[in-house]
Amino acid sequence: MAKLYYDNQADLGRFKGRTVAIIGFGSQGHAHALNLKESGIDVVVGLYAGSKSKAKAEAAGLKVMTVADAAKAAQVIMILTPDTNQSQTYKEHIAQHMTKGKTLMFAHGFNIRFGQIVAPEGIDVSMVAPKSPGHRVREVYTQGGGVPALVAVHQDASGNAMADALAYAKAMGCTRAGVLETTFAEETETDLFGEQAVLCGGVSALVKAGFETLVEAGYQPEVAYFECMHELKLIVDLFYQGGMNYMRYSVSDTAEWGDYVAGSQIINEASRASMKSLLANIQSGAFAEDWIEENHNNRPRFNKMRSADTDHKIEVVGRELRRMMPFVNPREVIPGQGGS
Repeated sequence: MAKLYYDNQADLGRFKGRTVAIIGFGSQGHAHALNLKESGIDVVVGLYAGSKSKAKAEAAGLKVMTVADAAKAAQVIMILTPDTNQSQTYKEHIAQHMTKGKTLMFAHGFNIRFGQIVAPEGIDVSMVAPKSPGHRVREVYTQGGGVPALVAVHQDASGNAMADALAYAKAMGCTRAGVLETTFAEETETDLFGEQAVLCGGVSALVKAGFETLVEAGYQPEVAYFECMHELKLIVDLFYQGGMNYMRYSVSDTAEWGDYVAGSQIINEASRASMKSLLANIQSGAFAEDWIEENHNNRPRFNKMRSADTDHKIEVVGRELRRMMPFVNPREVIPGQGGS
């Protein structure tokens, strides 16, 4: 049975007299820093020299330091830079300041799980991973709520690592919604699998395949876009509110019947075998090794695939249609600048 923690099981007093360094000020970084600050925590932001985020952080009333100075000044260091540069940032700017009694924190377990960062003895290593993009973490907090999160302890030198992690989660607003205890390995492996098999890889491939099937059969690309991408949000919102049962309750009986008879034709035993293969690659470290090597080589395959999908017909058609629908709050990404 999953173990959940709420507000009454976390004590903000654990951070009295302690400074928290937030390393990075991107999507998650800005949310963590501002939520903690407004919860009464002493926060500094660590950024590399020349960071464009410095002005934003200072405008928000936060103290900005270099990464090394922030790590030196703080008792708790939360690393919120992209997975791919955390190891280098840690080794070059943080490691020398991880003295006995300090706490090293993460919002994703990748670098600990795959051995890219190895913390010294005598420090606590923990994780608080909000299950939401940073802008949403911030938005919900300002509305008086919070997003759920995962919490884990990798190294408990003080004997208080979990209590401190829960205090951090409370300062984030996450214990208002509930914080689920896990491990670094479970969080990392399930997160990567979810991204690859369902949330990003699976859904993107399914949407493109559906679009291409209709267009190749002679249907208008605009109609195919609406059917295979635009309406997806309507279904996902129903999932989010009440699961598959609520989705099926909300759509027509014809759609529900199509769900039952067609779904297993698309996601079949071959699909499940591929999912098991993806999971095995994640668990063995093969995916991590490949991704780390890709970054060491300056991302040739990554950039080629990103470029190809930027110009996919469903994206070209979709951009034009979204420009005519301002109510969807359309966003356009400049090729080469999307994501980290």
